Amino acid sequence: MRVLALLLLLLPGCAALPVYRDTAAPISSQAVFEPQRYLGTWYEVARYPVPFEEGCVGVTAEYGMRPDGQLSVLNICRNPNGSEQSRITGTAEIVGPGRLKVRFSSVPFVAADYWVLWVDSGYRTAVVGAPDGRAGWILNRDPHIPADRLAAARGVLQFNGYDLSRLMEVSQ
Repeated sequence: MRVLALLLLLLPGCAALPVYRDTAAPISSQAVFEPQRYLGTWYEVARYPVPFEEGCVGVTAEYGMRPDGQLSVLNICRNPNGSEQSRITGTAEIVGPGRLKVRFSSVPFVAADYWVLWVDSGYRTAVVGAPDGRAGWILNRDPHIPADRLAAARGVLQFNGYDLSRLMEVSQ
């Protein structure tokens, strides 16, 4: 079921999924993006609802460098009791500054645009979005994000046309 939900999210033009941003608003990715500094574990502290993360808490995303220059991706979703609910692996191709094309091994032939909209200077907090507005996340290196960086991340989402009223915090 999760694979089907993910496939639906990734298919361009899929009208059944909600859009969380005004797609007429300009959107921009991080102009100076350093993939090496992006590597490692990120905790999902806020997200827009997407079917493949329904019921997930304690979500983490881990990025590594592959020999071919792409990034490895491992996303883990946990149940409220802390046990692992699901995991998905994939690759992310860097296609521009702060712009990644993500492919998951269990969803062949489909790639999703994953734009790093902002990352703070210390690479502690990141905002990620999809240009089509169907997904967006606030990630942090620590499960608990300081209020000032959360406010900055929310401001980035709003600046890029996202509806903050639909953003949900994620328990870690």
